[in-house]
Amino acid sequence: MAEFRIAQDLIATENDKRATALNADYEALGATLDRRGVDIEVITRRVAEFFVAVPSWGVGTGGTRFARFPGAGEPRGIFDKLDDCAVIDQLTQATPNVSLHIPWDKADAKELKAKGDALGLGFDAINSNTFSDAPGQAHSYKYGSLSHTDAGTRAQAVEHNLECIEIGRAIGSKALTVWIGDGSNFPGQSNFTRAFERYLASMADIYKALPDDWKLFTEHKMYEPAFYSTIVQDWGTNYLIAQTLGPKAYCLVDLGHHAPNTNIEMIVARLIQFGKLGGFHFNDSKYGDDDLDAGVIDPYRLFLVFNELVDVEQRGVNDFKPAHMIDQSHNVTDPIESLINSANEIRRAYAQALIVDRKALEGYQNDNDALMASETLKRAYRADVEPILAEARRRAGGAIDPIAAYRASGYRRQVAAERPASVAGGGGII
Repeated sequence: MAEFRIAQDLIATENDKRATALNADYEALGATLDRRGVDIEVITRRVAEFFVAVPSWGVGTGGTRFARFPGAGEPRGIFDKLDDCAVIDQLTQATPNVSLHIPWDKADAKELKAKGDALGLGFDAINSNTFSDAPGQAHSYKYGSLSHTDAGTRAQAVEHNLECIEIGRAIGSKALTVWIGDGSNFPGQSNFTRAFERYLASMADIYKALPDDWKLFTEHKMYEPAFYSTIVQDWGTNYLIAQTLGPKAYCLVDLGHHAPNTNIEMIVARLIQFGKLGGFHFNDSKYGDDDLDAGVIDPYRLFLVFNELVDVEQRGVNDFKPAHMIDQSHNVTDPIESLINSANEIRRAYAQALIVDRKALEGYQNDNDALMASETLKRAYRADVEPILAEARRRAGGAIDPIAAYRASGYRRQVAAERPASVAGGGGII
């Protein structure tokens, strides 16, 4: 039995306040969808079975290059983070797994596994960190890690990733995510070809250590922290890496790691087509890698990404099981509330994609009827599927209105009283 920090009675009381309205809204939406030939019960079951992992680092207050402003009751370490993650899953019933980041979350593996089990949480992909220096490490990553000109620095970065694999094996993870900040800030600073060769050689050493049932995810990012060039700058390079390393290597798509107005949904389609889409880091952005809440800026883009994913589902592509993870930094909101909202927005995009009239869409595409093809997508996107999301949560034991239940619980006040206040400091995401 999971150790809930929010009383189930409180959730039941909050749900009772909203049950009559939800019942009416669900029935009305069901009638509307039925006229379109869509069974609302099928959609609700599919949504209830869709899960997204939350990032351990996401429950702490983030920051910018300029400053970080701590929030009340910030987690003191990984075990507090897991408590916060459990609250998100309890209310949404959508986030049963947590993605850890090493060395930030380094702890005894047995204790981590026991804590996760007690809270009813599992562990998703484990993330390595060679983009910042850890206390006591011999070599600095200031000028790179897996692609560094110094062999000792590269070996240290490889060893860190091997350690992440061992931690992941002990807690039940099945994937390693590798993102590096390697690159250059000045023309001529780095030899592009040699740096990429060094990176591939380092990644090959990591790949060899993967258990047979694991996946390796690599991320591309066009800039930051290096601004002139990055080692894995785009999806094409990322695809070359996955192809070069082998069948257990896949591309991870972070929605914020692209230039503004990039057609991310087409990138998703291409990687699916050639069997190398490993999964997602969901977030949203206005200008760059803003790491804003999913769906807060461009919910239509999120829907279009899921339109590609549902298209694959319905075509029955074999062995397609992408990893779904959130990767956000919360600077001005309660991180738990932002992650609750993001999990729900991701499910919303999925539900909307499920009600697209695929037969009509294919017909309009074949007839080159651009207007009606677009309208077919927009008709599904404009549908208010909130009753489906709320009903899926309620049936699983979650909250009809998870933010309202969270605020009514007083959880943030409770942990603020238990956890020492953080001190504001310089820039940095955690």
